[in-house]
Amino acid sequence: MKITRCHILATITAVTVLGASAMAQAADTVRIGLPTKTYWPTTIAETAVRQKLFEKEGIAAELTIYRGGAETFEAMAAGAADVILDATSLVSAGRKKGVNSKVLANAAMGYYGWQLMTLSKSTLGVKDLNGKKVAITSAGSGSDLLALWTQQDKKIEFTRVPVGGGGLVPNLLAGNVDAAVVYSPLSFQISKSGEARTILDFSKEVPPNLAAGWIALDKYVQDKPHLVQKTLNALYGALMFMRANKDASVKLITELYEIPAEIAALEYENTIMKLETDGAMDGPKIPEQLQLALDMAKAGGMKDLGPASEIISTQFKPVLTKF
Repeated sequence: MKITRCHILATITAVTVLGASAMAQAADTVRIGLPTKTYWPTTIAETAVRQKLFEKEGIAAELTIYRGGAETFEAMAAGAADVILDATSLVSAGRKKGVNSKVLANAAMGYYGWQLMTLSKSTLGVKDLNGKKVAITSAGSGSDLLALWTQQDKKIEFTRVPVGGGGLVPNLLAGNVDAAVVYSPLSFQISKSGEARTILDFSKEVPPNLAAGWIALDKYVQDKPHLVQKTLNALYGALMFMRANKDASVKLITELYEIPAEIAALEYENTIMKLETDGAMDGPKIPEQLQLALDMAKAGGMKDLGPASEIISTQFKPVLTKF
């Protein structure tokens, strides 16, 4: 076969198109940072992947699970994650240190399923933790915030021991710490098994506040607003899918975290069904609810926190998928 100039031009064109397509595909990948494995943000992100909701938005998602909220925030600050789920107080603290990010979408108005727990055989109450050791995921994380709040609210002092999300339960059960701030569904699981008991239920004790949200750096939002919008569409679409499909959601939670179906059902009813469904940050009560979260962090010992108005972004509102 004789290779003509037309063949060469056609080949160059085809290669150029394929190369541009590959570059576009790479550019449309969003790196999502999650604070720990067995936790509702991971459930939502995994649902979005399995239901192909990112694909429907024309983007790809890479999920990375970290050891706690502080590590997740640091990953975003370092440019290793684009959109993360984290404690809103970290956004305010970060801005004072030059990490300019904002809360893009409201995710949770409370600490659903979070409990301060001791071994079942322990006779310790909350007040008895004075001078003891309490496990948290990491310094600056949501579990650390709750530990600090407990100290301030109950007028006690204890040593906060960072063990990572995966280390909370093992260290508690091994007796390496006297208590642990445990998130669901792990809190439900060890309570149901009889291995541990709750001495403080944060979902009931802590006043409602904008505790967690989806967050991104200002620069990322400025450079790639369309990717942010598509990412939020997929994540909140996943939540709507879960709310509309209990059996499938309970099955996914069971499989993801290798827990009994009855524990997964508790997680569904007590956590998933209580999350914020539209993510809107332009509601009239949002500044007040976010300020409550910051005030709680200040009361717990976090310093140099700016006002809520500095960290609110009303640029995005997830376009919800109906199931």
